[in-house]
Order: sequence, then structure tokens, then C-alpha cells
Amino acid sequence: MPYVKTRDGTDLYVKDWGSGRPVVLIHGWPLSADSWDPQAMALAEAGHRVIAYDRRGFGRSSQPWSSYDYDTLSDDLADVMAAAGVTDGAAIIGFSMGGGEVARYMSRHGGKGVAMTGLIGSVVPGMLRTEANPHGVPPEELDKIGAQIATDRAKFFGSFLRDFYGVGLMSHPVSEETVNASWNVAMQASLKATLECAKSFGTTDFVPDLAAFTVPTLVVHGTADATVPIGATAHRVKEHVPSAQLVEYAGAPHGLFATHGNRLTKDLLTFLGG
Repeated sequence: MPYVKTRDGTDLYVKDWGSGRPVVLIHGWPLSADSWDPQAMALAEAGHRVIAYDRRGFGRSSQPWSSYDYDTLSDDLADVMAAAGVTDGAAIIGFSMGGGEVARYMSRHGGKGVAMTGLIGSVVPGMLRTEANPHGVPPEELDKIGAQIATDRAKFFGSFLRDFYGVGLMSHPVSEETVNASWNVAMQASLKATLECAKSFGTTDFVPDLAAFTVPTLVVHGTADATVPIGATAHRVKEHVPSAQLVEYAGAPHGLFATHGNRLTKDLLTFLGG
């Protein structure tokens, strides 16, 4: 099942590893499903069936001109699950932007087939600074990001990804090769998709979706995340979904799958029960 054709004709690249209880992994912006590879391997080796796919416009998936809103993106998730025959007992886990697909799928598709959810460094329930979300990102900052991408995407991602992984003069939680590999993946995405998805994850309010989180939910977030502020996201998830398990990684940046990969893998395995 290397590709799934969605309801609007978009081809999504899908990886399907192992057998057992299904776990669907949804990647962050501006990367691809490959960013989940270390966790996907460990989960598959532990007896799970791991399904990970490239979001439309990114990686090896088709690059349509439009439809990068979360309703469509959650429909894509539904189409991948249907094509894979995932009908019950699944865990859906989203990193960063991917948390939005999880949230919208739970509300728009009634959580069909889902027994557990995970939000890792997630944008849910909202990035935009408002009266209700004082720790969010100011709208002018989001506009500035869009302008920088449109002007010189290569330069923007050169600095963005260093913040993403917490790389600085005295801090090197990942290698330069990891940063460079992520830059290459980011540059393979459609410019249109890159801009439209930034708008979607930056401005979508997922608070109304949180009522649909009626299954066990794991929330993992770094306290030093400079990309997706913990106060605007993970802490507010806990407020709206008191039953959620919140795990904070002290001093951790955004790219937890790489900077704290072993710990994240262990936490996922514990949460999933294997």
C-alpha cells in the first residue's frame, strides 16, 4: 500500500510496518513521515502495526493546489485508515501540526476506530494569541513567517530548523546532519502547501474539537519549545481534557522525536501498553 488515493483524488504516500494493534503516526510541518522512523521501528518491533503517511503537499505525496484546511486533512486521515482497513482499536498520534489532524478527526469523524490519542509537541488547541490564549503567537509574527517563506524559503528554514531542534552556540541536541536532512525534506514540499499549512496550523482554533477526546490521551511537550509554546497548547489541552496524561520534558525544544527520541519512544510504548 505505497499510495492511497483520497476522496478528492490526491495521492498520499503511506508506510505500513509490522502487525498487531494499529498505530497511525502523523508528522509535523514541514517534514514527512520519515521523521517518525525511529519511533515507528520501535513500535513495530514491539508488536504494533505502524502506519505513517506524508501529508498532502509534502514528502512523496501529491502536491495539489488547494485544500490544506483541517477538515480536508482530517478526511485524508480517514481515507488512509479506511484504505488500511483500520476499523477499531487504533491509536492516532500527531506531532506538532499533526495534532490538528488528530483533533479534527475526533470531532469531524466521531473518533471512528480510535481507542487512544496522542498529541506530541502539538499545536492543539491553538497557536494564535487571543484574549482566551494569552500565551499564543501574535498574529503579526505568523504573518512575518509567511512573508519570510515566500521571500526566501531556503534561508527561513535554515534558521527555523535550528530553533526547532534547539541548536545554538552551546546547545547541540542533534547533529548538523540531522538539521540538514530536515532542511532537504522541507525544501521538497510544495511552496503552496508550505504556506497554506502554516496558515492552517497557525490560525485554527481546536477548542471546539476537544470535547471529542473521550479516549485515553497522552500529551507530551517540551517546556523550552520555542516553536509551539507549551502554555498556549499542552497546558490548555489539560484544562479542557482533564483526563489527559500530560508529560512535560524539562528544557526540551520542539523536535522531541529526535532530541529526546529514546524517551519519547519509551513513553509511547508505555502509553500503548507494550
